[in-house]
Amino acid sequence: MNLREVKQRILSVKSTQKITSAMKLVSSAKLRRAQAAIESMRPYETKLNSMLETFFGSDVTLGGEYTALRKVERVALIAVASDSSLCGAFNANMSRLLRTVFDEYRAQGIEVRLYTVGRKMLDAARKMEIEPDEALMSQSSSPRYNEVSAVASSLMDEFRNGRLDKVEILYTRFASASKHIPTRDCLLPVAVEDTSTEIIHSDFIVEPGKEELVNSLLPKSIALKLFTALLDSVAAEHAARMMAMQIATDNADDLIAELTLEYNKGRQQAITNELLDIVAGGNKE
Repeated sequence: MNLREVKQRILSVKSTQKITSAMKLVSSAKLRRAQAAIESMRPYETKLNSMLETFFGSDVTLGGEYTALRKVERVALIAVASDSSLCGAFNANMSRLLRTVFDEYRAQGIEVRLYTVGRKMLDAARKMEIEPDEALMSQSSSPRYNEVSAVASSLMDEFRNGRLDKVEILYTRFASASKHIPTRDCLLPVAVEDTSTEIIHSDFIVEPGKEELVNSLLPKSIALKLFTALLDSVAAEHAARMMAMQIATDNADDLIAELTLEYNKGRQQAITNELLDIVAGGNKE
């Protein structure tokens, strides 16, 4: 490359670096909001699960319509990714997980219904020649509890009526800004652990009764679990994009340094050649 081309490339890389740096700042701000949303919900989720564990521990027969284990013949998969790219391997990891789980069920002859969340997951499914039963596009970047609860209610109705034997959600769990874990979690049936040995039985009265209370709280817990998974995925997406843009910005710094060195070397060489031409012209005279 001549000096003009090198200079133009330096300016081009600097322009791209400004974009990646701005995108990193935007993703960082969105990540803080996503983390705040998760942290504000955790106490409620923890307390609700603790209450349910207390009742299940004292009577594991409660919540039978949501905890029933049946022979798995029909499964619903909720696969979550993002609407946009530039977030590293975030979407690719979820596509691979979907392929693995889908092939696993198909190999067993199990009917699979697919619900995609996010445009990238919808595109990935279609590339695998899997046509989703429903695309929940609006829940990818800004999940809303009322809409998520409606989806959960529909799946719970299907499970209660025997049209579904299992519901799983595939999403990216947000562990930290640098750690995002592709996760496969069972939504239905609800896993019941007998924790009766760990529970101190006190004299308390439940009105109108344990069964009524569990039947009221358990659907909320299932909807909340789905909502939490979507919030986790949003936070993981912003963290992945922030890291990707940071890496791109750092790479731009390295490339600018290399191009600047190349430009300076070329400029020095050009100056040296001009001086040699001047000296050679003077000697001829």
